Amino acid sequence: MWVIITGGFMLGFLGSLHCIGMCGPLALALPVHHMSPAKKAASILLYQAGRVFSYTLLGLVFGMAGKLVYLGGWQQSFSVGLGTLILFLLGYYYFSRRNIQPAFMRKINGGVQRWVVHILQSPKRYSFLLLGMANGLLPCGMVYMAMAAALTSSVIGNSMLFMAMFGVGTMPAMISVCYFGATASITLRRKVQHATPFIMAFTAVILILRGLNLGIPFISPLLPASPGDAMHCAH
Repeated sequence: MWVIITGGFMLGFLGSLHCIGMCGPLALALPVHHMSPAKKAASILLYQAGRVFSYTLLGLVFGMAGKLVYLGGWQQSFSVGLGTLILFLLGYYYFSRRNIQPAFMRKINGGVQRWVVHILQSPKRYSFLLLGMANGLLPCGMVYMAMAAALTSSVIGNSMLFMAMFGVGTMPAMISVCYFGATASITLRRKVQHATPFIMAFTAVILILRGLNLGIPFISPLLPASPGDAMHCAH
């Protein structure tokens, strides 16, 4: 349990400066600057809670998919394949400087952005929660890494917990943006942005090692075997 909590939190915390670059403009656009300190704090926390809720919901979806992979007995092969795919996409981006984004992802991104604009134009009491939920659904490389890790779990609750802690790990940096603007210098953010592919590559290697079942604690623990077919006793 503590490995899941720590792993999710550290992935979110280490990738949080990347989140500032991707989600910072939306956080800066929150209409909280005219509010009293108490209302401002409550609104920002509601916004962050919406983000964590969306990540937890994604953990549920990908945890269910991971459960199917486990029941099918494909967990090891899937983990190795997923890590290999991430390394391939990183290599493609390195040489071509272009991301591979399927058409359905572009449609989702466009739909979420229209939802955000609609919420900002018609603010209500629960708008900050909805904005946070929308923010959590925007395409992000670090979120993809967290979802990949959630996919490799055979327990749905663990996937949800991992994604929730990922969201909690991003909160310190995102709350700082809401209060103080872009607190990190442009130079620092660029350095972190350049480091992001290495974080993703490290995650991919961990996924591959995890699938190899080497019996190394925390790095390549033995994955639980799938339950297989039920046994029927003849009478």
